Amino acid sequence: KISSSLVCKLDTDVANKAPASKFHEIFKHKPHHISNLSSDFVQGCELHEGEWGTVGSVIYWKYFHDGKARVAKALVEAIDDENNSITFKLLEGDLSEHYKSFKATLKSIPKGEGSVIHWTAEYEKHHDEITDPHTVIQFLYDLSKDLEKYLAEA
Repeated sequence: KISSSLVCKLDTDVANKAPASKFHEIFKHKPHHISNLSSDFVQGCELHEGEWGTVGSVIYWKYFHDGKARVAKALVEAIDDENNSITFKLLEGDLSEHYKSFKATLKSIPKGEGSVIHWTAEYEKHHDEITDPHTVIQFLYDLSKDLEKYLAEA
């Protein structure tokens, strides 16, 4: 039996009324505010290493996904201010049960008075019976829509 590649990618676009710069700003400098704005999705966000808004910093997320409280310890792997992009690499947490590696990249693209929020998940499964993380992409989509109402007004 030939195994299929276990390294995969999923993405989604979220039309958003909030400016791209505001979306980038909250995930870069103020992710700890997300739990105040969108507590149905994110219950906490703590800085474990480094400084907010810097590559190499480590953030501990508490979030609610698939009906359960979850955690993720993530490294800020890349920040591109020119393209409003930030990449988080999972170091440990609930997603590690199914994936050897998991990265989520957020790119906020200006469009009219608002933006398009583009999420990309790159992941490697432990084995090919593991399902693709469609529910994680849906979570990121729903979180982005929930944050929109606050960031569009701010």
